[in-house]
Amino acid sequence: MNASLALLRRLRGRLAFAIGFAWIVGALPASAQTEPSVADTIKQLQSEIKDIQQHYEALEKRHQAEMRRLQRELADLRAQTGRKPAPSSPTASGPKPAAPSFAPVGPAPVAALPPPQAGSAPPQVVAAPPPAPAEAKRGGFMNTGIELTPGGFLEGATIYRSRNLTADIGSPWNTIPFPNSANNHLSEFRFSARQTRLSLLAEGKVDAATAIAGYVEGDFLSAPTDANGVESNSYSPRLRHAYATLDRNDLRLHVLAGQDWTFLTIFNHGLVPRQERLPLTIDNQLVPGFTWVRQPQVRVVQDLDAATSVGLSLESPQASVFSGPNAPFVPTTFSNTGGLHLNPLATYSTDIAPDIVTKIAYDPDGWGHYEAYGIGRLFRSRAAFENRTVWGGGIGAAAIYPLIPKQLEVQGQVLAGYGIGRYGPGILGADVALKPDGVLAPIPEIQAMVGLVGHPTDALDLYLYAGLEQPGRTAFTVGGKPFGYGNALYDNSGCLTEGSALCAANTSRIWQVTGGPWYRVYRGDYGTLQIGAQLSYTRRNIFSGIGGSPSTDDLIFFTSLRYIPL
Repeated sequence: MNASLALLRRLRGRLAFAIGFAWIVGALPASAQTEPSVADTIKQLQSEIKDIQQHYEALEKRHQAEMRRLQRELADLRAQTGRKPAPSSPTASGPKPAAPSFAPVGPAPVAALPPPQAGSAPPQVVAAPPPAPAEAKRGGFMNTGIELTPGGFLEGATIYRSRNLTADIGSPWNTIPFPNSANNHLSEFRFSARQTRLSLLAEGKVDAATAIAGYVEGDFLSAPTDANGVESNSYSPRLRHAYATLDRNDLRLHVLAGQDWTFLTIFNHGLVPRQERLPLTIDNQLVPGFTWVRQPQVRVVQDLDAATSVGLSLESPQASVFSGPNAPFVPTTFSNTGGLHLNPLATYSTDIAPDIVTKIAYDPDGWGHYEAYGIGRLFRSRAAFENRTVWGGGIGAAAIYPLIPKQLEVQGQVLAGYGIGRYGPGILGADVALKPDGVLAPIPEIQAMVGLVGHPTDALDLYLYAGLEQPGRTAFTVGGKPFGYGNALYDNSGCLTEGSALCAANTSRIWQVTGGPWYRVYRGDYGTLQIGAQLSYTRRNIFSGIGGSPSTDDLIFFTSLRYIPL
């Protein structure tokens, strides 16, 4: 390649010299050109010019063919290594890159000239256009055009509970102990850094209408069997989110596949991933009545116009089954312990189909955000050597309304139905109860939450939430034997006596009031440093049974120091 370029330079130099010499001779008086030696010289020079031009053109064609071959090899190499060639058409991210120039280095080539004529004016030498600039860099990570955005925060937190739940930063309200347990009489204090969160967003702009992205997020709220609070702690990372998205703006179509918040979770606006409206609590379990889980799913959203979006999500099923103190009268299977790549210490329900969630969102300009949604579920057991499947599901609505724009907002949500227990953070009884014949019975439940969020200054956020979760009694009695959830024959007579085991304690309601501030000590070029506090009061009620229906409560206080680098 270098030898060809050098040869082209030499030929161009000879060509320029020959043309200049021919022009000088052509400018001489006619009498001087009558000499045979001069005329022969002119003819010889013209012949040489023609030969040089033909040779130059042949070399140029060979050079261009060689460059095309190298471009094809480079494209094949990029395809093998996963790198994409630069876009061939204009995109929203910038103008179309200029085509690379392969003009040889050296004096600009001159246009071919006709043979000089006696007495003619000197020919005009026309320079070729300057070479096009080299291809612009694509930018992004490793010059691939992919933008990477790290995120997350580092947290140091404190936890105080008036009842000992032996829990980290998330509170299991459904296990608040009654006075029969020693833990009802013991408080709890802990430090924790395990809510520290790391995330990475990768985004690529394919063309003006198509964008792809991937998002992964994790924290450290996972506890393997060797985890402890004595020496090294040894807690492991936990997967929170991992999904890919495809957005077609020309079609107003958005697709998500992977693990994310359930589609039932309320959004800030539209139905846009990473725009979920989560409570501002330090408690990782959030607030009773706030609908959420994180699970694998496939989601499709269609924007009908600038204010309205509709969507459908198929989500990973998992049923929570309350079996009660008595086994059914027939052989029954409704769950199994975890197998390959599942937790062998946990049980997994025998599911038949995904949970189906549909939602519509409406965002009138300046007037808040409104949602309506529904969910359908299937529950299956094998009873008396026969598969038995039942339906569950529910409907709900949510809204965010600005009472004082940019300073005070109110939000609320409600979900009611049958077999929806796992979608509430209280995880009260279960989704379904086991009947005496081995068939699963969906438990009715209502979940609701309302909240106020204020921003009195740029550095201060205040929040106040109230929420509840309330299942319905789903009980069966055959031959004097109690089955199901909340049966009136269950014994609660020992719930108030320390050391007694007679406390069935099927939760009938959990309600909570919680609030606190977040104050940004620093926000600037070096990230954000903020401090927060949360105080919550939670009450747990149980269904009446033998011995009545006592209740219990817990007062919980959190503090947090968070550094958000990016």
